[in-house]
Amino acid sequence: MSTNARIADPDEVISFEELGLAARNHGFPLEALRYDVTPVGLHYLLTHYDIPAVDPGSWRLRIGGHVDSPVTLRLDEVRSLPRATHTVTFECAGNGRARLSPRPISQPWLDGAVGTATWTGTPLAALLREAGPRAGAVDVAFTGADHGTERGVEQDYVRGLALDDCLRDEVLLAYEINGQPLPPQHGFPLRLVVPGWYGMTQVKWLTEVTVLDAPFTGFQNEIAYRYRETEDGPSEPVTRIKPRALMIPPGFPDFMTRDRIVDAGPVTLEGRAWSGWAPIAQVEVSVDGGETWKAADLDPLGERWAWRRWTFGWDAEPGEYRLTVRAADAAGNVQPVDQPWNRQGMGNNMVQQIPVTVRPAAS
Repeated sequence: MSTNARIADPDEVISFEELGLAARNHGFPLEALRYDVTPVGLHYLLTHYDIPAVDPGSWRLRIGGHVDSPVTLRLDEVRSLPRATHTVTFECAGNGRARLSPRPISQPWLDGAVGTATWTGTPLAALLREAGPRAGAVDVAFTGADHGTERGVEQDYVRGLALDDCLRDEVLLAYEINGQPLPPQHGFPLRLVVPGWYGMTQVKWLTEVTVLDAPFTGFQNEIAYRYRETEDGPSEPVTRIKPRALMIPPGFPDFMTRDRIVDAGPVTLEGRAWSGWAPIAQVEVSVDGGETWKAADLDPLGERWAWRRWTFGWDAEPGEYRLTVRAADAAGNVQPVDQPWNRQGMGNNMVQQIPVTVRPAAS
């Protein structure tokens, strides 16, 4: 069986299998962009296999591999270690996949695979240093308790990360979200939190941390999460989150199409923007589908790894509009107007567009 993603035929509709994935893995309603921190029940969720049943009494975290002093910890021992808290925007690497043409077959995300939460746990770096990586250590593999098959390969969910990235101060082994113990769907009892990286890096139901003396070559790094233009051509790994801005859809929606209806007059457009590469430096808004752009106002910079709020004043006159927003970060990365296509459907940060009908204001 091929391990490459399948591309939908030109007239192929969303399948029952894709609808099943969409039912299991819920997105984030865009009106929830109003919250600085996303309520847990509104945060996006992707579960690759099944949510495992984990007994906290028998659960252990094992840190080993290419180290001098392997470490095994109970949950209460992890929770007794020094604590740190970071507010972090997560985004699934497949966000926007269903908007690509031709469409890669997988979880059919539109724009809502996003959320910002406050994560509390213990810094990973201190535990790695306690275990003592040996000379020649290069990568660290993180193993979750979830198990399944993917494109014909049976596996535990395992992701690898460079040792230098693991030693960054902001990387956590988290056991709380928004001040509450992790719920089962968010990785109870312990998960990895790597701010700035796409969601596939944030391994849930963590059981093992293995230091490696060679680059990690597991399925999730080498096959599943790659930028690949052709089936057998060269590829690049999916890593940090590309810049993206989203707008709270203004007015009120049509039930089926979600097209918006707005009364004429002054309208404040608002939303959030983020990037895993550098802080957001600019957000621009277009009311004519991307023909012309004007700068939005940005709230002061907050926590480094959390999204940034923006606002824009629009004098809405009666007519049909397509509202668009794009972000740029301080490293010079700019959100594209056209799709950045790849056959895995990863990192599609193409601009959001919202059809809006402005109706005359009531007399």
